[in-house]
Amino acid sequence: MLGKTSALVFGMLLAAGAAVAQGSGKMISFPSGSETASAYLAGPSGAGRHPGLVVIQEWWGLNDFVKKKTDHFAGEGYVALAPDLYRGKVATDPDTAHQLMRGLPEDRALRDLKGAVAYLLARPDVEPKKIGVIGWCMGGGYSLSLALAEPTLGAGVLYYGRLLTDDATIASLKVPLLGNFGGEDQGIPPDSVRAFETKAKASGKSIDFKIYPDAGHGFASNPDPKVFRTEDARDADARTEKFLEKTLEKKK
Repeated sequence: MLGKTSALVFGMLLAAGAAVAQGSGKMISFPSGSETASAYLAGPSGAGRHPGLVVIQEWWGLNDFVKKKTDHFAGEGYVALAPDLYRGKVATDPDTAHQLMRGLPEDRALRDLKGAVAYLLARPDVEPKKIGVIGWCMGGGYSLSLALAEPTLGAGVLYYGRLLTDDATIASLKVPLLGNFGGEDQGIPPDSVRAFETKAKASGKSIDFKIYPDAGHGFASNPDPKVFRTEDARDADARTEKFLEKTLEKKK
């Protein structure tokens, strides 16, 4: 039986038409508590139900990188949804990005992300037991937060996202995680990655973290050639796609 929020979303889907045009993404709206949030939605070709994927932005906002990733995952067979956590604002320089990230209320962001999950759950073209989440940088941290808040998710992927240290919180994790991190990342040092993975595995969690020794923060998403590392990014993306295909049981 649908909850109140899911029922409302389902009604919106019926009114707007559930199908996503093949090969083209679009902006949609969905309930987030008493507010309305928006997101970029892209879907796969083919009838029937597909795995769902919440795609979480970096600190820049819902920019072309995030939309292209969402389109890519749609092409791979997922109904992919990228919430606009900044409500229409996009940064093109680090100072503005920092201000937007600092000004983002964490409770509102998590509410938007949970609303995105509810939206996917209510869609008739999404398999409700096969929904995952992926994020980069700031989005990687929120990917972990959403995995903790929505324990029925099937998978969580973190690209150099902020990690937690609280033993009890780590022990409460139910969602399988895959993480890609940089060995030269000053903000998320390798020791913190290893510590989280050790604690999680000690609690019997499904964790697969990899540290790329010569990579820094943003190595798989930053367009700056001094930061982006082609081979490491290719390997990280391949790991991600294999993990999602396995955990969400995507049809080939």
